[in-house]
This record gives sequence, structure tokens and C-alpha cells, in this order.
Amino acid sequence: MVGLELPQSVADILIAMAKNRADDKEWRYPAVGGKVSIPLTSSDKRENFFLDLYRGRINLSKNTFQSRARGIVILARLDVGGPPHRNPDGEEVPAPHLHVYREGYGDKWAVQAPLHRFPNLGNSWETLRDFMAYINVTDPPNIRRELLI
Repeated sequence: MVGLELPQSVADILIAMAKNRADDKEWRYPAVGGKVSIPLTSSDKRENFFLDLYRGRINLSKNTFQSRARGIVILARLDVGGPPHRNPDGEEVPAPHLHVYREGYGDKWAVQAPLHRFPNLGNSWETLRDFMAYINVTDPPNIRRELLI
């Protein structure tokens, strides 16, 4: 893995840790082909995170929601409406799929997005809310919902 590698136990703690908005800024959900990185922080302010939102340029149903810790470590990523993903063992996982940090591999492994966690995959706004719940955002950032998401 390129970049910072974490022990699995630390990554699991960071994923489960309560995350709060870092400021009261109003963020705009990205326009077609856009992206935004929103800072988050732990309740005790000792850990910083980012919530990254990416929106497809051609395929309007393509969205990626990602959680990063320590600047560069991808803890979780949900890919909706994109191409399938090939895991290191050769297994192909269709979209929507969920990447969760795995020691030694980073975000290279994916599983099909669990429908019990992400029941509204056709609705970008609801899926974003479900993803924030999955990564334990307890005080969400102010994200302005655009007309066509």
C-alpha cells in the first residue's frame, strides 16, 4: 500500500469513532463532475477526518462517498453507479460496492454494498445520509442539497 498503513485495530476504531462537522460552513453537494472534501473531527478534537463527495461527469447516477483519516488513509468508500471493482484475489464486484480499510491492502478490497445499510441507492441524498451514518457522523456538516441529486 502506498502511504500510511494502519493496524486493522486502529482503522476499526477510527471508522467507529464519532465524527462531527469541523465548522459551520455551508457546503454545496458537488455539481456534475465535481468533488468536495469536507473536514470532520472527533468529539475530543484529537483526530481529523475528511468526507469526500464525488459526482460523475457523464453518468449522473455515479457517486462516490469516501471517509479519510490522517489526511490520506481511506477508511471507507461507497461507489454507486460506476464500473465493477476487481479485488486482489481476482473477484469482480459489481457496483454499488463498498470498500472498507483492510490492513495490508488499504481500500483495495470491496464487497457489494449491503442493502440493509444502504437501502436507497437510487437516491443520492439518502445514500449520502446512510453513508454518514455508516461512518458514524453524529453531527453532520451543513451540505446544501442541490436540485438534481
